[in-house]
Amino acid sequence: MPPGRTPAPQKPGADEGRIGLRANLRHIGALVRRNALQIKQDPESMMDALLMPIVFTLLFVYVFGGAIGGQGGGQGRQQYVQYLIPGMMGMMGMSIAMAVGTGINEDFRKGVMDRFRSMPIARSSVLIAKSLVEVGRMLVAIVVLLTVGFLCGFEIHGHWLGMLGAIGLTALFGASLLWIFILLGLTMNTAQAVQGVSFLVLMPLQFGSSVFVPPGTMPGWLKAFTDVNPLTHLADAARGLMLGHGGIAGPVMWTVIWSVGLTLVTAPFAIAKFRSKV
Repeated sequence: MPPGRTPAPQKPGADEGRIGLRANLRHIGALVRRNALQIKQDPESMMDALLMPIVFTLLFVYVFGGAIGGQGGGQGRQQYVQYLIPGMMGMMGMSIAMAVGTGINEDFRKGVMDRFRSMPIARSSVLIAKSLVEVGRMLVAIVVLLTVGFLCGFEIHGHWLGMLGAIGLTALFGASLLWIFILLGLTMNTAQAVQGVSFLVLMPLQFGSSVFVPPGTMPGWLKAFTDVNPLTHLADAARGLMLGHGGIAGPVMWTVIWSVGLTLVTAPFAIAKFRSKV
């Protein structure tokens, strides 16, 4: 380089492709710790993960359980608890995933993401770290849900490994949904818009599934949607794993296919959108 000349400034993130795997993992670890410390400083951000499972379980078990579970009084309610709790695991994953879109939209609005523009880190590490923390929040919500379920009379009859498998499957599916809501958070202009669109996505998937009632009670056109709803596959798989029901290979396979497919389709778009914004 000729004397007196200085190198041209590089655009932040221009060398992202040169960041090695070890450095990338280190960045992800540091960002996970940062996000976890934010939760520690703001415990109210865990209110949805801690209270939502309690409220929804008590609501559906004691308000609707007797009617939905049949006219068998307490026995009908007990049967409904066995049906409801595994299905609600997937619902918790979806509800927690929705919050990430609102959170990332607010981070941009508050200028938090501006700090990453000058940092020599892979842009994908920011989103991956956020996703890992949200998966942790999902697991907390599932543990709370199962605890309340056991107190309400839910029984797994010794299928502990099946329960762990159902939790892992729920976390896998929830992690794939995170990328959808991250993409919404990066695309919409306000957090309120993200929340509104997210509810439009969540409500048909949650109530048009086998989470709360058997699809056989639904009209034909709704049952057709329910049968292909990924949340139905997850709920059926969780029931089979936790209660020892047979024929779980199909629901498990379709849940994994949906999870991998959603991640492969939406994650690249979310990362590309994030790079363009920072």
